[in-house]
Amino acid sequence: MSALAKPAPHAAPDPLLVVAGLRKYFPIRGGVLNRVQRHVHAVEDVSFTVNRGEVVGLVGESGSGKTTVGRTILRLETPTAGSVSFAGTDLGFLGRPQMRAMRKRMQIVFQDPYASLNPREKIRTVLAHALSVHDIVPAREREGRVVQLLEQVGLSADYLDRFPHEFSGGQRQRIGIARALAVEPDFIVADEPVSALDVSIQGQVINLLQDLKDALGLTMLFIAHDLAVVEHISDRVIVMYLGRIMEVAPTRTLYAAPNHPYTQALLSAVPQPDPDRRPQRTILTGDIPSPISPPSGCVFRTRCPQAIADCASIVPELRPVSPGQFSACIRTAP
Repeated sequence: MSALAKPAPHAAPDPLLVVAGLRKYFPIRGGVLNRVQRHVHAVEDVSFTVNRGEVVGLVGESGSGKTTVGRTILRLETPTAGSVSFAGTDLGFLGRPQMRAMRKRMQIVFQDPYASLNPREKIRTVLAHALSVHDIVPAREREGRVVQLLEQVGLSADYLDRFPHEFSGGQRQRIGIARALAVEPDFIVADEPVSALDVSIQGQVINLLQDLKDALGLTMLFIAHDLAVVEHISDRVIVMYLGRIMEVAPTRTLYAAPNHPYTQALLSAVPQPDPDRRPQRTILTGDIPSPISPPSGCVFRTRCPQAIADCASIVPELRPVSPGQFSACIRTAP
């Protein structure tokens, strides 16, 4: 099992979430008897912690397994192996009633704000439903709480009786955030919450999440495929590729001195307003391999510009390369 991705030195050593040796395989069935023939290796031996009050960015290309990690943490998917502990409780040992109570403390903001809202329900009903399911406030107080939630995300009570299609994408995502906040959670998985939005709106939503994190003391796993998106909201960043963690580092360290070749390639593609700060562009050739039959050894070796012969046989573990920074590369890690 890989070493746990330790928190940055400045972060309080108070883990709210501990993920250890997480694996998630999806069976592929076929044939006359519909038997399992192969598996999709979506997540492979992933371990990390998230401290209370911390925002951890989880970044990688499409198909890297980051969304599956988020869904498995919340038990929307059942892990194949490994464990997820939240506030000292191993979620794998919880039955359905206990897990339902735990979901009040763990919420998700989905990528597609329109698909995650019932198109037949007014926003008043959407938010009140979240309050009633978990019995957050008495029925007579729910109207006031719904208005408060809307105002908390920058919307007004004038929107209560509108349907989802009457809002812009950014407004719908604000409603999705308000729904997640309705149950007063300790932890939020933000699953690519700005990827479906215009660039001009992305910054507004990220700033909103940052303000809510500061005001409410939220702990967050912020999933994105773009390193530029997580830079200003994350305390630490985890970089994933084909189901495995490639690098973990405090945000400033990662952007100033990326260690893993994959991180370096991703950062080289991030636009820089200052031409003098722009690193030499690293072009990754080929497509990300299939998670049905991932490469042997280091899964990144088939696209890595620094790959050597040993990369085909050695599975690199996360090893420390600087304070708080861990890299899974046999060439760059000491």
